[in-house]
Amino acid sequence: MKTYVLDACALIAMLNEENGKEMVKNVLVDAMTGKAVVIMNKLNLLEVYYDIIRKCGKTSADDMVKTIKDSPIRIKSVITDDVFTEAGRLKASYKISIADSIALAETIVLNGSLLTSDHHEFDVIEKSENISIEWIR
Repeated sequence: MKTYVLDACALIAMLNEENGKEMVKNVLVDAMTGKAVVIMNKLNLLEVYYDIIRKCGKTSADDMVKTIKDSPIRIKSVITDDVFTEAGRLKASYKISIADSIALAETIVLNGSLLTSDHHEFDVIEKSENISIEWIR
């Protein structure tokens, strides 16, 4: 069974019906049918939450969280020691946000694939690290 890790931009693309939404939706269908596992760290979900608050208000952001909790996306609330140390290494090695370092570390530790559209942050890392990145656009 394949493991996918969502970063904020992948979830935002799906929620906003942007380019790349089809790939995210297909992965979620695979998760609903038992063909895949979809993980998102709560810190990455926080990025989506505050983005929605800024654009649409707190009620909309709270509704989004309820929807995600009812979806096949497994929200990880705990940062394990392995993810902690890997995220620290990545953050020290590359100019990326803490949230991006957490998503990458989750991907590495779980031996999964990161779903993202964030070429600005991850193109260099994909060339330098042994990590699977699936670009939604």
